[in-house]
Amino acid sequence: MLRLEPIWKLLELAGDPDNPTAEELTELFNRIQTIAVIGLSRDPNKAARRVPSYLASRNYDVIPINPYADKILGNETYNTISDVPASVDLVVIFRPSTEAGQFVIESAKRSERPAIWLQEGIWAKSEIREVRAQRVTAVQNMCTYLVHQSLNKGNEA
Repeated sequence: MLRLEPIWKLLELAGDPDNPTAEELTELFNRIQTIAVIGLSRDPNKAARRVPSYLASRNYDVIPINPYADKILGNETYNTISDVPASVDLVVIFRPSTEAGQFVIESAKRSERPAIWLQEGIWAKSEIREVRAQRVTAVQNMCTYLVHQSLNKGNEA
């Protein structure tokens, strides 16, 4: 499984031994289609815009959650994850660690129980522990872009 070696390294760097395994992250990206991004930025120079733009370019449906914009990436924005009418497979959170926990809890309340992903540098240890206890897949302190890129090396046309 040399293909998973870069993911193992990213998991090690993330520093959360309870993050999903490389195999589980592979399975997650294979099954998701709709990604809600809390904190998707209007600023194209920020990671909170570049990463979701990359995911959209890889044929994921990206739903922006940003109460300060009407449209981002050509899609209608929503004020909160609770306002999104569509089914969501993954919630990616681009908010400071001091705010992230509330978004983790709110996301876990959705009926479809989407996976929750806190970007690199973002932690919500007690809230992540709480949703994991409810059997919600949750990742913290990892970059979705780096993981997706690592999983798809050699698969790009």
